[in-house]
Amino acid sequence: EVRLVESGGGLVQPGGSLRLSCAASGFMFSIFGMKWVRQSPGKGLEFVSSINSRGDSTSYANSVKGRFTISRDNAKNTLYLQMNSLKPEDTAVYYCSKHPTGERGQGTQVTVSS
Repeated sequence: EVRLVESGGGLVQPGGSLRLSCAASGFMFSIFGMKWVRQSPGKGLEFVSSINSRGDSTSYANSVKGRFTISRDNAKNTLYLQMNSLKPEDTAVYYCSKHPTGERGQGTQVTVSS
């Protein structure tokens, strides 16, 4: 059974930073691409970033490019999202997702507010 557990969210002031983690189990993490997606109140799921299985190819939504960095540690079966220069519009529940099958965890809330 695929299990994805996100952590690291919280309340942060604009301009601040957070590092999200996603602990994966129940599948061979090192052979799958992974994604971060987010959902704001009243909106659909939005792509944030993706990374290939080896961790040497990444992509980002234009809205987070230059501020967020996705990475992974295949030895620890963990996906990360370093978020810097956070803006109020980054407020959302953040989910990690297994690609291409799309399983997601329960999410972690990120709130950017002064």
